[in-house]
Amino acid sequence: MEKRVITDSKRRKGLMAASALLGGVLVLSACSDDGGSTGASADSSKTSQAQVDEAAAKDASEAQITIAPKNGATNASINNAAMVTVAKGKLTEVTMTTADGEAVEGTLAADGSSWKPGGQLERSTTYKISATASDSKDREAHANSSFTTVSPENSFIGNFTPEDGSTVGVGMPVSINFNKAITDKKAVQDGIKVTSSSGQEVVGHWFNNQRLDLRPEDYWQGGSTVTLKLALDGVEGADGVVGVQQKTVTFKVGRNQVSTVDAKAHTMTVTRDGKTVKTIPISAGSADNPTYNGQMVISEKFKETRMDGSTVGFTDDDGKGEYDIKDVPHAMRLSTSGTFIHGNYWGAKSIFGSANTSHGCVGLSDTKGAGDSGTPAAWLYDNSMVGDVVVVTNSPDKTIAPDNGLNGWNMSWSEWTADSAA
Repeated sequence: MEKRVITDSKRRKGLMAASALLGGVLVLSACSDDGGSTGASADSSKTSQAQVDEAAAKDASEAQITIAPKNGATNASINNAAMVTVAKGKLTEVTMTTADGEAVEGTLAADGSSWKPGGQLERSTTYKISATASDSKDREAHANSSFTTVSPENSFIGNFTPEDGSTVGVGMPVSINFNKAITDKKAVQDGIKVTSSSGQEVVGHWFNNQRLDLRPEDYWQGGSTVTLKLALDGVEGADGVVGVQQKTVTFKVGRNQVSTVDAKAHTMTVTRDGKTVKTIPISAGSADNPTYNGQMVISEKFKETRMDGSTVGFTDDDGKGEYDIKDVPHAMRLSTSGTFIHGNYWGAKSIFGSANTSHGCVGLSDTKGAGDSGTPAAWLYDNSMVGDVVVVTNSPDKTIAPDNGLNGWNMSWSEWTADSAA
């Protein structure tokens, strides 16, 4: 019988083939096992996550919170921008703080549907709002937001007179001085409304790009009530500059009092509601410094005040004022440039009713210290209010400029309405 001998090389080849075959089977088994295991695990994971998502969705609150302004907003209004509302639920807690953690008080609506700050916000300030609401199943929803209010550089305000709640004379206009130049006068004037209980038509007049006065054609009716509404929040008065005021101001008009100064006759006649109540001897401006003619409105009252000639251009060669009286009694301002009607204790009593000696003011006899209630100046002071009219006639000077004080009554109605932007 023939014997077969397996050489070492053949043995190694056979082992290698067997090893390769087994290795192939093992590799194929390993791939098959891993592939089957990974697929089952992924399917299971997806199923589990879907179940979790579905369960979470079923358990999520239906309450939908909205916070305004939107998160990250800048140049937000300081009046109306901040508000939290909710749909399909009720607000249970709202907190508002500055970036420094200072709390802002607010008001939650009785039905829990909304919340808003209790007052005006500060400019150039970052605020954070955090809100919580619950739905009908007491499931909670949460929302957070942060915004920054408009800066002073990008906003304007109007400083107005008269003051809220005041009582003024029949000549008092509503005068608004803006702290920034206004280029869109129509937009701004459209946001300002002045009405009177008398029904008088009120029209605005722009003296320049920062001053707007509003008045009726004739003096306000005595006893009427005037309302000023400023709806300037968000109104763009100039490129990139918006208003921030939202305010209502109400003032009352007192009795109709007009005091007429006759500079030539050296007298002043005071009428109230059309009837003469007093005639007072006066001393007006000298020939070198005459008093302005025209209708002037009392804009300020001072029981005593200092009058320094250097502040209004009356100076000596040394640059000091031609006069400097530190205790002028019973002074009432008639112009921005320094015209007053006031008490005079330093002049001879004989000048009142006979001579004009002042630097342009209207002087009445008075006593030093403003403590004597029996003097003509004290009587006029006590019986006058801001907004009363003083009319100067028969002076050799020109008529006062309408914008020199609150003296727009020196313009005709057609001139006044011509510079309205409404």
